[in-house]
Amino acid sequence: METIKAASSNIRPLKKEFFEKAQSRLDILTKPQGSLGLLERFAARLVAIYEDVMPEIPKKAVFVFAGDHGVAQEGVSAFPAEVTPQMVLNFLRGGAGINVLARHAGADVLVVDAGVNYDFKDCPGLIQKKVVYGTKNMAKGPAMTRDEAIKCVNVGIALAREYAQKGIRMFATGEMGIANTTPSSAMAAVITGRTVKEVTGKGTGIGDAQLTKKIEVIERAIAVNAPDANDPLDVLAKLGGAEIAAIAGLCLGAAELRLPVVIDGFISTAGAVVAYGLNNTVKEYMFSAHRSYEIGHKAILEHMGLVPMLELDMRLGEGTGAAIAMTILDASLKIYREMATFQDAGVSDKS
Repeated sequence: METIKAASSNIRPLKKEFFEKAQSRLDILTKPQGSLGLLERFAARLVAIYEDVMPEIPKKAVFVFAGDHGVAQEGVSAFPAEVTPQMVLNFLRGGAGINVLARHAGADVLVVDAGVNYDFKDCPGLIQKKVVYGTKNMAKGPAMTRDEAIKCVNVGIALAREYAQKGIRMFATGEMGIANTTPSSAMAAVITGRTVKEVTGKGTGIGDAQLTKKIEVIERAIAVNAPDANDPLDVLAKLGGAEIAAIAGLCLGAAELRLPVVIDGFISTAGAVVAYGLNNTVKEYMFSAHRSYEIGHKAILEHMGLVPMLELDMRLGEGTGAAIAMTILDASLKIYREMATFQDAGVSDKS
């Protein structure tokens, strides 16, 4: 818990002076003021995050945290649990959607075993930080102990610190874990105060009957565990997952280090909202990549007051939406850095 407290206590609000300096430059570029809309706001926020009036295009990494979920035993997913380690190996081979889109974005893909129910042994390329061999079935009791949840959060904080020292200047969250929309929906219901039905979707593509069962399983898990909505770590431990916890830690670590973190979809945002619950200021360092097709995602975003950059009906996870969003953030900085000013170009400004 000391690591979490230390990271949280180091998070500071962004400084208004850097927004003003960025805006001064944006307003003299060869365009009507504000005509590039959100691209201008993204650039200004990156200037404020980095505290650099002319930031470089950052070196980027997508962290794909993997973990298994005991609630998969309840038949809430269209895929069997063994797909989690199979996909981890696919990530390491470079064959998944996130690998393709990260290559497009110029970002590294860092695959982290936070809690997969599989022994990878000597697996080149895999960052082995396993805390649990999958969570327990939350429909019957807590998914994790509080200590296990804290250890998983600490994984994310430690990785943020380690890779910042290696030169990574922009993080993105990704995940893999069969059945992980179920704990995410459970967390969303408790934290936002919505009904389970309002925040639960079909995940990997289950049918109507399976969706009804999924809702019932989540309602049972909440009743059995009675999580405290005012204690994000209690909600995380009782209903969450190892990869969700590690994402929370990455968000805290990024904000502590004054680095931006691009939040992917529903499961990633379930991790982000835990970090937000621990310190609301963390959201100043977050960029919401997209709004997932999963209905619970909107509820969590609204709870934090985050506006997604894109809406592409995506629901793959892995960090795929975040990788696309990174290219937009790069574009915003390129405009800010490379576009000529009215004076440079010899173009008349407005009267």
